[in-house]
Amino acid sequence: MEKNYLFAGEKDNQEVSGLRSYEELLEKAIEELPKEIVKRRERFEIPKVSIQREGSRTIIKNFAQVAKTLNRSEEHVFKYLLKSMGTAGFLESGRVILQGKFTEDEVQKEINSYVKDYVLCKECGAPDTEFVREERVLFLKCLACGAKHPVRSI
Repeated sequence: MEKNYLFAGEKDNQEVSGLRSYEELLEKAIEELPKEIVKRRERFEIPKVSIQREGSRTIIKNFAQVAKTLNRSEEHVFKYLLKSMGTAGFLESGRVILQGKFTEDEVQKEINSYVKDYVLCKECGAPDTEFVREERVLFLKCLACGAKHPVRSI
């Protein structure tokens, strides 16, 4: 009994009509790829804070919009800001009033730090994440790649 083997690059004489070769399929796939590759991170911009100072208080006027853009609760972002800036304050109808004089750059630096720690996926960098609590541990779960990382509770 004779066995026939095909090696890479050889063509079978009894090739079934209608089937495409690997090279043809590869060329078709390459043609169907998008011409421009868009990185996922380009669609997400960290929102800029808008502050106003009144005496010894600093008011973040667009705080509700910032929290909504980050897809996080206002309370969570607020608790992080208070702890990281080492001040007292209160949340009032979509804005935050902090005790003390802070510049826009100082507040923006803390928002950027929050995004790095609690919003962006550590694996793929996508902003599409959510908090998941398993037993007593809080995890950041990526909806894009499925990665899960523990994060510190505030």
